[in-house]
Amino acid sequence: MSHPFTFPETTSTVLPNPSSFFSPNLLTSPLPTNSFFQNFVLKNGDQPEYIHPYLIKSSLSSLSLSYPSLFSNTAFTYQIFIPDLTISALNNPNPNQTHVISSFDDLSVTLDLQPSLRFFLVRGSPFLTCQILQSVKLSISTIHAILDFAPNSSKTRFKITLNNGQTWILYSNSPINLTHDLSKIESDYFCGVIRIALLPNSGSEFEAVLDRFSSCYPISGHAVFNKPFCVEYKWEKKGWGDLLMLANPLHLRLLDDCSITVLDDVKYRSLDGELVGVVGDSWVLNPDPVSITWHSIKGVRPESYPQIIEALVQDVEGLDSSSIQTTSSYFFGKLVARAARFALIAEEIGYLDVIPKIIRYLKETIEPWLKGTFGSNGFLYDRSWGGLVTIQGSTDTGADFGFGVYNDHHFHIGYFLYGIAVLAKIDPIWGRKYRPQAYALMADFMTLGKGSHSKHTRLRCFDLWKLHSWASGLTEFADGRNQESTSEAVNAYYSAALMGLAYGDTHLVATGSLLTSMEIHASQTWWHVKEGDTIYAADFTSENRVVGVLWANKRDSGLWFAPAEWRECRLGIQVLPLLPITEVLFSDIAYAKQLVNWTLPALNREDVGEGWKGFVYALEGVYDKNGAIEKIRSLKGYDDGNSLTNLLWWIFSREDGEEGIGRHCWFGHYCH
Repeated sequence: MSHPFTFPETTSTVLPNPSSFFSPNLLTSPLPTNSFFQNFVLKNGDQPEYIHPYLIKSSLSSLSLSYPSLFSNTAFTYQIFIPDLTISALNNPNPNQTHVISSFDDLSVTLDLQPSLRFFLVRGSPFLTCQILQSVKLSISTIHAILDFAPNSSKTRFKITLNNGQTWILYSNSPINLTHDLSKIESDYFCGVIRIALLPNSGSEFEAVLDRFSSCYPISGHAVFNKPFCVEYKWEKKGWGDLLMLANPLHLRLLDDCSITVLDDVKYRSLDGELVGVVGDSWVLNPDPVSITWHSIKGVRPESYPQIIEALVQDVEGLDSSSIQTTSSYFFGKLVARAARFALIAEEIGYLDVIPKIIRYLKETIEPWLKGTFGSNGFLYDRSWGGLVTIQGSTDTGADFGFGVYNDHHFHIGYFLYGIAVLAKIDPIWGRKYRPQAYALMADFMTLGKGSHSKHTRLRCFDLWKLHSWASGLTEFADGRNQESTSEAVNAYYSAALMGLAYGDTHLVATGSLLTSMEIHASQTWWHVKEGDTIYAADFTSENRVVGVLWANKRDSGLWFAPAEWRECRLGIQVLPLLPITEVLFSDIAYAKQLVNWTLPALNREDVGEGWKGFVYALEGVYDKNGAIEKIRSLKGYDDGNSLTNLLWWIFSREDGEEGIGRHCWFGHYCH
């Protein structure tokens, strides 16, 4: 997917220096900017990250692990970091030295405490694995009291019971002499591998499982895209025997059982739902295929064409590129995509008179960003991390919602890609002319390759273990990465797939549709909170139908821009932009009804924005077309990326009588 065109290079004044934490051999390639271990390479590198099932924190030449307890109320739910065990080398000559990231991939990061300790932090491993590279004395301390310390006869297994109710088992690949007092375990000189696992319950069967799989350890893990519409996890392992890993609830839904064995009794608690044991060093995940369509999935009824045409003519009449006030890459992108919707709606209902004006507007708005002639803003290439920043973002962390520190790239660029895809579809000559710039934009968050030959890091925003994107870039957060608007993430991969359709690029269509599908699955698993769901605690579930901001280590009912009570904003930010793919995102009609009923009382406030109401009514139209159309016609304004034309198109592409249908899961599949 790489292409020779690059946007002009810049030296940002606001980005952190990556050389503080990454080993020198990694600095020649683009680096991750929204990754699951981002906290390890920001500021002091000492904020925890959630490497399921443990919270891991590295500071002052030591590494602490926590099997976190969950706190939950009606407003949020999060995991509490308590350093249950802290590992370091005794008599370290550099006790204040920071850690070094010596390698990373989709499913793991290797963290070195120099000169002697190497931690293979592999996501979903019930064991923490540490390789002692040269003979040192180890220290393992705890803030709890050690009640019992039981070695086996060969001194390769030690059962550690703490006064907080936790039991841990330490394994070593060769005998190790350990002594302990109330809060600390120390070793003689040792060189080799140790593994530590929490025993979540006291059953001897669980203990036997950990014993059985203690000798095989993963050191890295890759997600492989070799077959159509599936992703394969492949772990590199050492030791002997089979590999035991843990799957999150979404993995379990998508797993191809042929490749693995699921151990239903092996369960670890997690913010993301129970993590369940899986045996096998290769997993195949099969997401439901998604059809990438330009137009509505079910079509628009011809008898409604006149109403849509009336709104379309008026909306297109209002298009005037010279009157655009914003220079923000986000808000400008939304205006581009809004106009592109008019073109596709006009095409779908066969009213082509408006298309020349729309094309002119799209060219006038998109070309300056692709040619670098917009003026006060535009896209630039940052070599330090390897990715795009904006002119405004390169000197101001707050500009463009933090785009210059790698926030929200898929959101902003996704809107531009939508406009480019539509324009390239309608005007292929224009499409060919600007293909290099279009691909350079897309590659910022859609690059699959890795290494120094690439201009961009691999899948900048997408987390291949959680199977959704993160939006926050190079900012340290105590709760790790976060994402607010999953629907805008869906739009990004959907728009990339549409661009693939426009350019006849089957590989881009396949990749974009696969990522779209996984983002939708993750939205429905972790953002959409259905009545009676059990992933989150009962108090949080009872009060919330949708998550506001989802963090690696927290779920929040509030938004970045609005309090939790503004439920119309919480609904809207998980719906916009309104597109054909929205039908798949909200294919569960029973849930859509729950979400709207939960939201409607909030519309009684005086300060509710008309734009937000539009998305509530749009979702209401999924099950009550007639009621929703009346409400939409009463709106006095629309979201800056939406329009009356788009809302009417949406409502008139709903099926009559959808109310009463069971849970419409994906295309053509109904389940009751």
